[in-house]
Amino acid sequence: MDALACGGTLVFDKAQSHYLARVLRRKIDDQVRLFNGRDGEYLATISQTSKQKLTLSVDEQTRPFKPAPDIWLLFAPIKPKRNVFSVEKATELGAALIQPVITARTTAKINMDKMQAHTIEAAEQTERLDLPCLGEPQKLADLLADWDETRTLIFADEAGDAKPAAKTLAKIKAPAAILIGPEGGFTEAERQTLRAKFYCTPISLGPRILRADTAAAATLALWQAVSGDW
Repeated sequence: MDALACGGTLVFDKAQSHYLARVLRRKIDDQVRLFNGRDGEYLATISQTSKQKLTLSVDEQTRPFKPAPDIWLLFAPIKPKRNVFSVEKATELGAALIQPVITARTTAKINMDKMQAHTIEAAEQTERLDLPCLGEPQKLADLLADWDETRTLIFADEAGDAKPAAKTLAKIKAPAAILIGPEGGFTEAERQTLRAKFYCTPISLGPRILRADTAAAATLALWQAVSGDW
């Protein structure tokens, strides 16, 4: 979206116009709230409509922009519906980046176009003023080879002697990333590789074995509660 400023004019393309006019049934003189991930939230009025485009007049700013905390979610793709859950909840919980990671036990694929649509819906639902970045699926080894070592990598390790998540996360500040493995967990070789990295911190999510999507949402919620913007 173009820059937002009081007194400005925006022209939506066919797809955006169709969504507002046909799906949401908005018409001339109706007001909508707009955001573009950098200028905050603005109130705008629909001034012209047609089959091909829709014009809005930007009225006033209703909320200034506040960036999301610098926390990432990295997760191994699983079943499609559970991928959607992870992406939606990560968006709602303020993740700045969502990155699918291919591990040794990853068998599922992920549709990134659909994931993008779900981030938009989740941001609108929660009135978030930006969208998380979506990284293309990447192999775990390649991800670690190019890792910024100033960013703490938190990974759920249920096979070792990791310390409880809440106490551990309370000591970790942004920038950070959370890594959730596939159904079946990380292999022993992957666990050893991760634990050998000085920037990696293993955590335990308790005595129960959580589904991968539950683990992702739970860990993000815990991090937000002790270190984020809650």
